Amino acid sequence: MVDPGTAAIVGGVGAVVAAPVLLGAAGFTAAGIAAGSIGAKMMSAAAVANGGGVAAGSVVAVLQAAGAAGLSGATAAVAGTGAVLGWAASWIV
Repeated sequence: MVDPGTAAIVGGVGAVVAAPVLLGAAGFTAAGIAAGSIGAKMMSAAAVANGGGVAAGSVVAVLQAAGAAGLSGATAAVAGTGAVLGWAASWIV
């Protein structure tokens, strides 16, 4: 059985590593949303629902911002720190 702390750390690191790959696969790229992708379909649905535009802060907008920016080393460090703090909190609670 895996220690909950180890699982939290591995999960946090795995999410940071997988996020850019998954965002790109869904069509959220640094160059914009790829035509014909899942991201394009999401953007189209969001635009229709909002009368022609994608609302700032919406799921599509956040995913596109993450896809365009990528995940930096600082983001990875913050995620790793969060995993460690989550593990530490699990021992307190």
